[in-house]
Amino acid sequence: MAADALQPARMWPGDVVKVGAVGLRTRPMRAFLSALGIAIGIAAMVAVVGISSSSRADLDRALASLGTNLLTVSPGTTMTGEQARLPVEAEAMVGRIGPVSAVSAIGSVDGAKVYRTDKVPATETKGIAAYAARIDLRAAIGAEVRSGTWLNAATAAYPATVLGATAAERLGIGRVKPGTQVLIGGEWFTVVGILDPAPLAPELDTAALVGWPAAESELGFDGHPTTVYTRSEESQVESVRSVLGATANPEAPNEVEVSRPSDALAAKQAAGEAFTGLLLGLGAVALLVGGVGVANTMVISVLERRAEIGLRRSLGATRGQIRTQFLAESLLLSALGGAGGASLGAAVTAGYAVYQGWPAVVPPWAVVGGVAATLAIGALAGLYPAIRASRLAPTEALATT
Repeated sequence: MAADALQPARMWPGDVVKVGAVGLRTRPMRAFLSALGIAIGIAAMVAVVGISSSSRADLDRALASLGTNLLTVSPGTTMTGEQARLPVEAEAMVGRIGPVSAVSAIGSVDGAKVYRTDKVPATETKGIAAYAARIDLRAAIGAEVRSGTWLNAATAAYPATVLGATAAERLGIGRVKPGTQVLIGGEWFTVVGILDPAPLAPELDTAALVGWPAAESELGFDGHPTTVYTRSEESQVESVRSVLGATANPEAPNEVEVSRPSDALAAKQAAGEAFTGLLLGLGAVALLVGGVGVANTMVISVLERRAEIGLRRSLGATRGQIRTQFLAESLLLSALGGAGGASLGAAVTAGYAVYQGWPAVVPPWAVVGGVAATLAIGALAGLYPAIRASRLAPTEALATT
C-alpha cells in the first residue's frame, strides 16, 4: 500500500493535453505569433500544391474537350535554308490517309497587313496576320466563337473576316456590331465573328481569317496552305504522324514539319510542375523558419517557468512528466499552426481557382502531409526545451524565484 502511494500519478492523454495547453493560455500572443510562423509555411505549401493541381485539372479538362489527336503540318526549310512551301494539293492528299477523320487548313496571305482604319501608319501592324481559312477549320481545331458567327459558304466568298481573340483586342473590337470593318491588304472586310483563344492553334489568336475564295479573289492569295490540321483516331495518331510529312509533300518530305499541339500544352504543364517544385522549396524554408520560432518560444517558456517546473517537481512530478508537458505544448502549438495554415492554403486555392475559372483541387495528401510536417517540426523544436526543463532540479528551479 505504501509502495503504491510513492508511485507518481499517471498522466492520461487528456491530462497531457490540458497541461500542455497551460503555456498557450497564459501567453496567448506569443503562442499566436509562433503558430503564425508555422501557418504561413503550411499555407504556402498547400496553396502552391493546390493551385498547381487546379491548373493541371483545368488543362486536363481542356485537353479532354479539345482532344489530343490533332496533328499539324507546316512548311519547314529547304536545303539552302530558305522557307519551304507546301503544295497546293497538300490538304487533299492528307485527307486521303485512312485513319484521318478531319482535315482543314489555313494559308498565310503574304503582304496583307491588317488595320483598324486607313488612318493608321503602315508600320503599326500590331503583329496581326491575315490568313485564308477553310470553312471547316473551326470544327477541326475545336475553336469557339465568342461573338458573331463563323465563316460559311456565303461569307467565305465575300470580303468578310473572323478575328482571333488577341487580334480583336489589339484592334479595339470587343464584340461584333453591324457595319464593323477592318482594312486587310488595302481592302475593306466586314467583321462577322470573333474567336475565343484557341489553345491548340495559338497562331489564330493574332489572325484575321478570311474565306479561301475571298482571299484568292480579293487579296491575291496563291492557294498554298501554310498549316494543315488533321484529326485522327486516337489509336492511330502515331501511325498517321509517321506518314504525314511524306504525304503532304511527297517530293520533299524533309521540308515538312509535323507537330502535335497538345504536346506543347503538356510541356507547359511540365514546366509548371518544375516551378511548383521551386515554390514548394520556398514554402519548406518558411516552415523551417516557423519551426525555429516554435523552438525559440519553448526555450523562453522554460526559462520563464522555472518556478513552475520546480514546484511541480517538488510535488512529485517526474522528469518524464515535465518532458511530456513541454513536448505536448510544442506539439499543440505546431498543430494549431498546421491546421490554420492548411485551412488558409485551401481557402487561397479555392479563391484563386474560382477567379481563374478553374476547378478547385486541393489534394488530401498535401493537407495531411502539411499537418504531419508541422507535428514533426514541432516535436523536433520542442524536444530540446522539454529535455532541458526535465533536467532542472527542484531546488535549482525554486532558487531562481
